[in-house]
Amino acid sequence: MPFPTLSLPHLSTPCTMSSPLYWESLCVFSTAAQQRSTGDECGPEDPRDEPKHPLSDCALEHKAIKLEEQVRDLTERYRKALADSENVRRRTQKFVEDAKLFGIQSFCRDLVEVADILEKTAESAAEEAEPTNPNPTLQKIYEGLSLLEAKLQSVFAKHGLQKMSPVGDKYDPYDHEIVCHVPAEGMQPGTIALVTQDGYKLHGRTIRHALVGVAVESQE
Repeated sequence: MPFPTLSLPHLSTPCTMSSPLYWESLCVFSTAAQQRSTGDECGPEDPRDEPKHPLSDCALEHKAIKLEEQVRDLTERYRKALADSENVRRRTQKFVEDAKLFGIQSFCRDLVEVADILEKTAESAAEEAEPTNPNPTLQKIYEGLSLLEAKLQSVFAKHGLQKMSPVGDKYDPYDHEIVCHVPAEGMQPGTIALVTQDGYKLHGRTIRHALVGVAVESQE
């Protein structure tokens, strides 16, 4: 049986199995083929194919705790901001309401002085129009002044301006100003015995103190 021949590109004559060059060439081809096969199987690894390691349970728990703290902090900040906003709204609303109520305060202070003059004039007319001195003209003047004073006080009350009547009340430095002391005759010491000038309040706020005399114990 004839030996197979092996044709090599770089050799001009074919090689037979009995030739040493044949076996040497065959080993070279076998080694090269094995290397190519091994290279295909063990090529460079793609970094994208590397498995990604998930976070551990401890790391996830720590991250969850931090997120919960942030949520609580933001919630607390929101509540504080909401409370501050509500306080500002209430203060602004009260400021507007006070401006409406007490915007005429300065005008009222001037107007009560006119009421003082009218009251004194009516008292003088009443003294002149006594029964012992029947004067129709003075009587009509007194009646007219009395009606005008009553109407003025009615207008005052309509707009929240009221005259104080402190006689017999305890002295209050926020409403009264002491101008004299009088003996406590049938009155408890510290109470108001007389008023020399009427005081006024606008919607409960004192705009003019009443000038009063306070009763004190008489020293014998």
